[in-house]
Amino acid sequence: MYDHIKGFRDFYPDEMGARRQVIDTLEAVGRRYGFREVGTPALERTQLYVDKSGEEIVEELYAFTDQGERDVALTPELTPTVARMVVDKQQELSKPIKWFSTRPFWRYEEPQQGRFREFYQTNIDCFGSSEPESDAEILAFTADALTELGLTSGDFEFRVNHRGVLGGLLDSFDGVDVPSAIRAVDKSAKLDQADYHALLVDAGLTREQASTFDALLSTEDLSELTDFARTERLENAVTNLQDVLAATEDFGAREYCTLSLDTARGLDYYTGVVFECFDSTGEVSRSVFGGGRYDELIESYGGQPTPAVGVALGHAPLSLLLERADVWPEESFSTDYYVLQVGETRGVAARIVRELRALGHIVETDVSGRSFGAQMGYADSINAETVVIVGEQDLANDEVTIKDMNSGEQTTAPLDVFPPEAGRPTYEDYA
Repeated sequence: MYDHIKGFRDFYPDEMGARRQVIDTLEAVGRRYGFREVGTPALERTQLYVDKSGEEIVEELYAFTDQGERDVALTPELTPTVARMVVDKQQELSKPIKWFSTRPFWRYEEPQQGRFREFYQTNIDCFGSSEPESDAEILAFTADALTELGLTSGDFEFRVNHRGVLGGLLDSFDGVDVPSAIRAVDKSAKLDQADYHALLVDAGLTREQASTFDALLSTEDLSELTDFARTERLENAVTNLQDVLAATEDFGAREYCTLSLDTARGLDYYTGVVFECFDSTGEVSRSVFGGGRYDELIESYGGQPTPAVGVALGHAPLSLLLERADVWPEESFSTDYYVLQVGETRGVAARIVRELRALGHIVETDVSGRSFGAQMGYADSINAETVVIVGEQDLANDEVTIKDMNSGEQTTAPLDVFPPEAGRPTYEDYA
């Protein structure tokens, strides 16, 4: 017997069926918004992540030297890859570039609730627009996707902020390492106040300034911020944040958005509006997923300046929210028809199978030489709705037997008209 590799999972058909429903819903909503699917590689050069996050990121990657002596890594996230793809064909692509992808990623970190070393995300990204409407559309897509999965406004909230608000406030204090201070804000929910303030002090604030900064982040009145620190960066950020929230009103997503000035997102490449999705009841204690604006990444990879905004919906934490709200799809699978063979009837049975499948139905038949009873048992195990019995005696009468597996009732149908040219024939059609 071989054990799992830690942090990796198997998905059997019943669970995979539920996962597939979630994936299909997310992607269908994305397509309605005009996002186009892209495919991306599992491997990238390790330097792609080092250039973005520093050498220390390598410890969090599945990184190795391949047989061509290249330093490569299993992709831990999508954003650097799609940024590279935009740079590769920037002049050929019509703006805005609206892409989506669902695929696995890998990070060498300690597994915990809703977090694994191999994990799946649906990513939605828009490149080429800096307008508030592009941020609002990402939020609106996300709200529509969640409500289509069965969630309501009482189940989740988007905590929305702007990195320029945090940076603009911190600019008003002298000698602050702004990126380090913002990373401290991102960790604040997991720390007690003393430890959080200690991180702010490490970033260059005095203890008094740390207390002042922390208190400012609790306000719901953005004018208090601009009154405190009249920096251009802060004023522009506040205006942009207000414009995005106003656009979400028109786009139908404002009711899901809450101003949250201590929402920071840990990645340094975020430059504008950022948001995280949380369970409104608090039962799922961690962030479900998040996103935001990253206007400088394309240029940092050698492309033309290109604004960008996106969201990454992690399937594992999303499943926790759907399960908590009791809207996770039923973990089961079903079969439309099982065509049961009795005696030397394979040719006719195979013809019926082909024609039912051509109508778009899920159809199985015996491929193991089993008895009548064993075939019926198998049909029941795969949740077959209808069993079509093709027996030698049936064929002698130019008919087949149609059995409804829910009621147990059965009848016969003329062989020359079964299956029909269209539709989904059942027991009721012939009873």
